Amino acid sequence: MARRPRIGLALGSGSARGWSHIGVIRTLEQAGYAPDVVCGTSIGALVGAIYAAGRLDWLEDWVRKLTWSGTVAMLDLKMGGGLIEGGKLLKFFREHSQDPDFADLPKAFGCVATELATGREVWLREGPVIDAVRASMALPGLFTPTQQEDRLLVDGGLVNPIPVSLCRAMGADLVIAVDLNWDLIGRRNRTASTDGTSVAELPKAGVLATVLGKLRPAPRAPAGSGTEMPSLLDVLGTSLNIMQVRITQSRMAGEPADVMVRPRLSDIAAMDFHRAAAAIAEGERAAQQVLPLLADLAVPLRDGGSLPPVTVQG
Repeated sequence: MARRPRIGLALGSGSARGWSHIGVIRTLEQAGYAPDVVCGTSIGALVGAIYAAGRLDWLEDWVRKLTWSGTVAMLDLKMGGGLIEGGKLLKFFREHSQDPDFADLPKAFGCVATELATGREVWLREGPVIDAVRASMALPGLFTPTQQEDRLLVDGGLVNPIPVSLCRAMGADLVIAVDLNWDLIGRRNRTASTDGTSVAELPKAGVLATVLGKLRPAPRAPAGSGTEMPSLLDVLGTSLNIMQVRITQSRMAGEPADVMVRPRLSDIAAMDFHRAAAAIAEGERAAQQVLPLLADLAVPLRDGGSLPPVTVQG
């Protein structure tokens, strides 16, 4: 008996660039390639979980209306283990996703975190989904680690930024991977991306707004002019980008996806969560480019069969 390959979708880490995943999913579904298995790391875990719960329409509607001041209002300052505790975010997504358990999701889902004490990769596939997503998103220095039993968990992007391996382990025959960070290194013409709201116009957010405002990249100095020394957070952000890109390259070399979707998102900063429309549109564009490759690969398999040993990138 012939059957369609079981499609897995591996949604990568990338902070605000993760809204691009929504555009990728929309395009795949419209073309008839809705994934059977969804796995995510960090922001990819959040989008993947909401999609697996059948709430993608709600998420897209919410993020398209999100403003910079709205982003800041969702965060809670906590000096100790990380800048942001994440309690407000947890409560918000619990309320709007019905706080499902993994076993209750209509679509198979898993996400990746990192055990802080050992550096071990942790696959989360049981228990409350929102708790698992919070662990996968605990970017060191920004969000406080999540405690699970006797271990502390932080962002899965430290060990597996695009969880292709988890998709394979969950039974995917064909894995589509979404890399949000591939073009972040060496981009010299990036400029600050803002919505016109200055930090000074956010008095209610206080210290948190001031700190988060510094996460927005400063405009690049014109060619031939003196280069100003970057801020501490600029250095940390750029260093994290380098780390994510290098780890992704290493993991993809050993665990290649069958199809790579690579949106161009270098102009969207880590905290530009208010720029969902641009990110979603770029996700749609990038996914459209790989549809011909999927048409070649997503052919019926004989039971017990497998895809040809070939990696296709687009």
